[in-house]
Amino acid sequence: MPRRINIKMFRDFFRPGSSAGLLLICSMVASLLIANSSWGSAFNTLLQYKTGLHTDHIHLRYTTLTWINDGLMAVFFLLVGLEIKRSLVAGELSSVKKAVLPVFAALGGVLMPALIYSAINYGTPTAHGWGIPMATDIAFALAAINLLGNRVPASLKIFLAALAIIDDLMAILVIALFYSSELHMDYLLFAGGFFVVQLIFNRIGIRSLAFYLIPGVLMWYFIHHSGIHATIAGVLTAMVIPLTTKHGAAPLGRLEHILIKPVNLLIIPLFALANTNIRFEPGMVTGIFTPLGNGIILGLFIGKPLGITLFSWLSVKSGLCTLPERAGWMHILGVGILGGIGFTMSIFIALLSFSDPAWLPIAKFAVLTGSLLSVTCGYIILKNTRKL
Repeated sequence: MPRRINIKMFRDFFRPGSSAGLLLICSMVASLLIANSSWGSAFNTLLQYKTGLHTDHIHLRYTTLTWINDGLMAVFFLLVGLEIKRSLVAGELSSVKKAVLPVFAALGGVLMPALIYSAINYGTPTAHGWGIPMATDIAFALAAINLLGNRVPASLKIFLAALAIIDDLMAILVIALFYSSELHMDYLLFAGGFFVVQLIFNRIGIRSLAFYLIPGVLMWYFIHHSGIHATIAGVLTAMVIPLTTKHGAAPLGRLEHILIKPVNLLIIPLFALANTNIRFEPGMVTGIFTPLGNGIILGLFIGKPLGITLFSWLSVKSGLCTLPERAGWMHILGVGILGGIGFTMSIFIALLSFSDPAWLPIAKFAVLTGSLLSVTCGYIILKNTRKL
């Protein structure tokens, strides 16, 4: 059963890829057009409009932008967490042999961009943004490689998926450890209590998703007020949802199947629409040549492929693993370049990195530039590299 679920989920995971990538591009372009039109002011007003409940005991009144970035993105991270758990238990990362190459590649793809950014921004006010070029946008990267069809080995798509999953796991840890505000232990304890409840439900074999999602929503509320970014609640909830039960049911697979299309076709495009909201101003293009802009662009476009390829080469040459079937080193380089598509996750970390709003347009524009360079060059290299 786990193997059949794994294959089905893997196919479903790729099916919306091209559509998700196209919607991301459309949302990005639409956001840029709106921001630089007469509708820009009205759009910003809409993003800052507050909705929700606010009483003496319940504080749930947030701006539209906050609901998207902290609320809907928690659902995105729930899906990412489900994919991580499935891959670890019954998928591409379920054995040491399978996991070594993507783990080493992801490690290089995280360390090298962070080192490049830190070296360029050392001693500057933007040094805290070192996490921005670390992450890979799963939906965009998979959409790009999907467009190549049979031109690339199927094993390479699995490698990219596993690489992106581990990459996101590392990004989640970075967000939790380095991009959280002052901790409020009372809220954190309440959140921990609901997580323990979920663990108990898992332990006693409850398979109804409601027993995990309802405590997950409550945990989201308390984590949101604790100082840790609320999206972590999505990952924690994913970790406790059973992959299978003794009756053969698959709660994790069922929820993953439910979430794939809404996340890829609604939540991620909506996030892009709300956050690629860059109004072009004099000096913005030159802003990408500042340490902030250089660090992000070079981290994504150079650091990602350099780290992924170098660490992959070291792991293969050491005899720990082998290359994906019918793939050569140019394929690995191409995948490494696609790993520089940091769009969604990089913008998300940029939002957490800077309290000064003056840095955000430059950071977003640099992420956009680095991601476009990566998708263009990665696509060209893989399209012109033959399978072995």
